[in-house]
Amino acid sequence: MNRNTYIRSGEWVIISSIKGKTFRYLGSLRTRIFIIVLLVGMIPIFLMKYVILENYEEQSIDQKTQLIQSQCQQIVDQVGSSGYIKDVASNPQVDKQLVQLANIYNGRVIIVNSSFRIVRDTFEIDEDKVIISEEVLQCFLGSDSSNYNKENEFLELTLPVKNPDTKGTEGIMIVSLSTQDVKDGKDALSNTVLILQIVLTLMILAAAYYVARVLTKPFGKITRSLEEVRGGVIEQEISIPDYTETKMLAEAYNRMLKRMKIQEDSRQEFVSNVSHELKTPITSMKVLADSLLAQENVPVELYKEFMSDIAEEIDRENKIITDLLSLVKMDKKSSDINIQETNINQLIELILKRLRPIAAKRNIDLVLESFKPIMAEVDETKLTLALSNLVENGIKYNEEDGWVHVSLNIDSKYFYVKVEDSGMGIPEADQEHIFERFYRVDKSHSREIGGTGLGLAITRSAVLMHHGAIKVYSKEGEGTTFTVRIPLKYVP
Repeated sequence: MNRNTYIRSGEWVIISSIKGKTFRYLGSLRTRIFIIVLLVGMIPIFLMKYVILENYEEQSIDQKTQLIQSQCQQIVDQVGSSGYIKDVASNPQVDKQLVQLANIYNGRVIIVNSSFRIVRDTFEIDEDKVIISEEVLQCFLGSDSSNYNKENEFLELTLPVKNPDTKGTEGIMIVSLSTQDVKDGKDALSNTVLILQIVLTLMILAAAYYVARVLTKPFGKITRSLEEVRGGVIEQEISIPDYTETKMLAEAYNRMLKRMKIQEDSRQEFVSNVSHELKTPITSMKVLADSLLAQENVPVELYKEFMSDIAEEIDRENKIITDLLSLVKMDKKSSDINIQETNINQLIELILKRLRPIAAKRNIDLVLESFKPIMAEVDETKLTLALSNLVENGIKYNEEDGWVHVSLNIDSKYFYVKVEDSGMGIPEADQEHIFERFYRVDKSHSREIGGTGLGLAITRSAVLMHHGAIKVYSKEGEGTTFTVRIPLKYVP
């Protein structure tokens, strides 16, 4: 799967290619900020409307209940002191007050005696009927009550009628009245709150749009910079100290830019070096061939000498190409690595066996020290190439009658290969560059012995592909030591 991420016009864009299909996930940062600010502003407004209306209704009912209770209490006292319950007809003044109370509040007043019988009903439809309910029973026990029926929009109060002499409850007054006025007030308030909501919503929309623009504005510079990078421009670093996040993003971008510059410089240098290394043998062959063609009746000895030189240049060109192909393979993804359980002792013994004839030509002693048998998960081909380069370099860049010691050791997690030689050594200033492609410590000597400058780069790539490490220790004129550490178990 191939995935690229970049910022475009204040938007985070992720493009994923899976098996030739392209999927695009687009999320506008400005839109998200706008929505968040809008929600943060709108939710309290809707909650405010609910709280205001509910509180208004609750407070209105409480106030109305208290007002009616105070008015009813006066009438209840008169009903109790006048003996109205025992003789309704003899107390027209009290009856008149009951009717007025019912008319004022567009409601109904019922008087119940101690036998639960209705002695007075301002609607005059339930008189002489018996009424029994929980509120009536509780009221006879001395506690009044109020009940608001929101669904049917009425309020009912139950008050005990006390006998002033005995202080006992001799009856009950039930007052039922409409709460339509409360509903009307709530509707009017709801309309007012709705207008307020609309005004505040418009204000929040404007504020959200402004805040979204202000907050995403710093990303514009990053966007433009990334577009320049996509266009091939790798120049100016950016600084956006507006927020901690943009500062961190700018710093990460600048670090990426530095790495890209290094990679670009390395790529250009690599291309230049490849062109030069491939062109040099061809130029030599061209000069030799032209020299032969320019002469007539060329002596056989000279002809053979020139053809021998041409053959050497062809071998040199072939080695460069072979090393380049090996390096390209090392640069591929780790999925190309062929991991197998391998006997490392045997692998190194085969490497030394192949290189002993080369060492023998210069009378160089090639020794292997192996302390324990080692089995590890490695790519045998790539590791062989890497270790062969180290041992072969130890032979090539050595003194006559010198030595190369290869030692092999192991611990619980890694195995270690050490390659020591008695050669010319590497200057300290060059040691940090020797793993770079085409880098040579002594260019004239390297060309003389057929070095391409790619061997150590190939070795390092192979070691890193195994998630290992390679180090060099050297002192000029005293030899060089390479140490390689490779995990016993390969972790993809």
